[in-house]
Amino acid sequence: MEVKILKEEKDLLELEIIGENNTLCNILRNELNTLEDVSFASYNIKHPLISNPIFAVKSKKGKPKKLVLDAVESLKAKTKEMRTLLAKLE
Repeated sequence: MEVKILKEEKDLLELEIIGENNTLCNILRNELNTLEDVSFASYNIKHPLISNPIFAVKSKKGKPKKLVLDAVESLKAKTKEMRTLLAKLE
């Protein structure tokens, strides 16, 4: 996966997420939209077979890039917790 910054402003960040699809984008969008400082997070895929997602985050407060990094860290922690829980089921 590669991430390209398309636009970075005080309260807006647009990213192209190369090689990903709805799965990652939906999870990240949902996580970002739970954060109090996020005004909105969304993405668009023009064509599911040939386009990369374009992801946008607008912040109410703080830098959007930091909010994305915070959301990624939160998802990593949740994934680790889920793996631990699943391992107990074996």
